[in-house]
Amino acid sequence: MSLLRLSRIVAITLRYGLDEFILGHTRLKMLNRMVRILLFWRRFSDPRAPRLRRALERLGPIFVKFGQMLSTRRDLLPTDLADELARLQDQVPPFGAEDVLEVIFQSYGKAAHEVFAAFDPTPVASASVAQVHFATLMDGTPVAVKILRPGIGAVIEKDLALLDSAAWLLERLWSDGKRLKPREVVAEFAKHIHNELDLMLEAANCSQLRRNFADGQLLRVPEVYWDWCREQVMVMERMEGTPISQVARLRELGVDIPQLARDGVEIFFTQVFRDGFFHADMHPGNIQVASNGRYIALDFGIMGTLSDADKQYLARNFLAFFRRDYQEVARAHIESGWVPKDTPVDEFENAIRAACEPVFDKPLKDISFGRTLLRLFQTSRRFGVEIQPQLVMLQKTLLNIEGLGRELDPELDLWKTAKPYLERWMSEQMGWRSIVENLQKEAPHWGRLLPQLPRLLSESLKRNDTVLLKDQMVLLVAAQQRRNRLLSWLLTGVALILLLQVLGFFLLWA
Repeated sequence: MSLLRLSRIVAITLRYGLDEFILGHTRLKMLNRMVRILLFWRRFSDPRAPRLRRALERLGPIFVKFGQMLSTRRDLLPTDLADELARLQDQVPPFGAEDVLEVIFQSYGKAAHEVFAAFDPTPVASASVAQVHFATLMDGTPVAVKILRPGIGAVIEKDLALLDSAAWLLERLWSDGKRLKPREVVAEFAKHIHNELDLMLEAANCSQLRRNFADGQLLRVPEVYWDWCREQVMVMERMEGTPISQVARLRELGVDIPQLARDGVEIFFTQVFRDGFFHADMHPGNIQVASNGRYIALDFGIMGTLSDADKQYLARNFLAFFRRDYQEVARAHIESGWVPKDTPVDEFENAIRAACEPVFDKPLKDISFGRTLLRLFQTSRRFGVEIQPQLVMLQKTLLNIEGLGRELDPELDLWKTAKPYLERWMSEQMGWRSIVENLQKEAPHWGRLLPQLPRLLSESLKRNDTVLLKDQMVLLVAAQQRRNRLLSWLLTGVALILLLQVLGFFLLWA
């Protein structure tokens, strides 16, 4: 099946003339000439941009998503290609009304008119995996109904199999293949794309993000109507807003565009560092703006998560980067294990400085993150940096954020906007509030573990289970160390209080 899919990809590539993108390099001049001779009969009446968009639509959802990401990178693409690919964000050809009604019947066991008081069979938005219709519940509540494309799962599985095969070849044929971990990256992408095929998972993502931004001051997230949600159908609050790509319309509505750009940066860093749970598909088709200037998030199929260790590492790197402390960036990479331990810090620091220094003190319009990332990639290859698959979605989201920021406010100073937020977050993580919160989190664990240690130790000795004994001893030592640290902190605090009281007594009677 993968071979058939590969043949189809090659056929579509040649049919729409996409070989001109692939064979346009001077090194492939001879091969390009051979293809033209073999396909002498081929003629194109349409420009290259519409041909590229239609080819991606024919190739399926994974290729459509690739086009969506590219559409936000106007610094890397010519204007004609970027404008045309932007149509992929919410203008993918819809599937028919008969298929829509059939999915509803399969999901509920009854016809659409028995589930909804009103249902519009014409979609208001159509994307690569699903499309959205407006409807009204029986109690009169206006809702948006998201419906999965029929048969989309089989197409995605074939594409993922091809990607995995290509990644396998990369690992074995390319010198950097193992370091870049392409198969792990494909597996990470596959996990997220599979989540998009279950709308109950997307509904849960939406509900979580709504709780994280419950005050609605920065971001509005639709409410999920769980009683009507199924694996292939998701029903949520109908949101009214203007697509973020319509900047002229937003200005007419009186929206403060520079403030909107700054809010976007804060939303991103809040999701990443406060919550460790972020919207990982933030292209313009998934974001609207309410009349009061608040962001509206849509489409929650691809969400990213970060561990506390990931957040600490990222915050340390971001903050050091914004401060231009390239030695700290180098040390963070080495200490985290991303770079071999024997890497010379000074050489790595100089390489990072050469890649990053040119982007500072410039507005967003004058910065090419594409070229900066390319130089960083070359630096990472030189020093053996390992790609971290769990952060691939975050890297993709960063590119989306840059594209949005460039559209809204080319004069946006990303560094000045983000730096205070990161400094505040790091202070909260390292300050006394963080210590108290960590103690509160660990206390129940200590309470459960400590009474059990004698029994667990005795059972281990009776069974002569050395492995279990070792594990329990490790737990015992760790618990004792935590308790010692807590006691040390408490004793230090008491000592300081007593010292201050003694000093105050002598000062009073001096």
